[in-house]
Amino acid sequence: MSKEPNRRRTTAALTAAVAVAGAAVLAGAPAAQAAVVDVNYACETKIGPKGAVSPVDIKAVKNGSAYTITMSFEKGVSDSPIELPKGVMTPRAELVLGGADSGTVKVKGTPNTAAIPPDTPIKIGTLTGTYTPKKNGKVTFTAGTLTVHALGMDAAVCTPKNNPKPALELEVTGLSGGADTPPPADDGEDQGTELPKTGPLDSAMALGTLGGTVLLTGAAGVLWLTRRTAR
Repeated sequence: MSKEPNRRRTTAALTAAVAVAGAAVLAGAPAAQAAVVDVNYACETKIGPKGAVSPVDIKAVKNGSAYTITMSFEKGVSDSPIELPKGVMTPRAELVLGGADSGTVKVKGTPNTAAIPPDTPIKIGTLTGTYTPKKNGKVTFTAGTLTVHALGMDAAVCTPKNNPKPALELEVTGLSGGADTPPPADDGEDQGTELPKTGPLDSAMALGTLGGTVLLTGAAGVLWLTRRTAR
């Protein structure tokens, strides 16, 4: 009985396995998980204590080896007894890191583009900063102190008093020498064949390259068997 059908089935099965594995890599690619979190701010202001609850949203966009972090508020957390002219109010905040990292990330907003009427909740808008990870792993971002700088002074300093949950979980991968990245073997051999680990697309490309190599090896084996049988 000819073994050609068996070889064809083996090649087809291998091709399907590579395709399924590639799809699994893409489906399981690490991604940031964000959730809007209600933060109960207690604010110390020049006219006495203030307080408000605002839904806070934190997002991350990869930018080279770092991430651009944005923090946005759906509601104002304080007000002013006098009108704030255009361009005199700038908010800033700290995000508390947890999980695989610690410390804080500073984010800052832009000056108000329109005058803010008196006794009106101050719209914070979107604050932006940069986070540069130091090691691999899951990093959480939680709303910390919010400061409203207006009229040349810190007019309101607001701290969360409800122990809010993280608004962002970021899976950091691909850092050389990171916490869960083993060091390269120092055996004097060329390390240029190591598969890239810089992200899901690179992983998929590396897997495709590996799959192509396996298929070529299988084809060479079939050719060798064919020639041997012909002898």
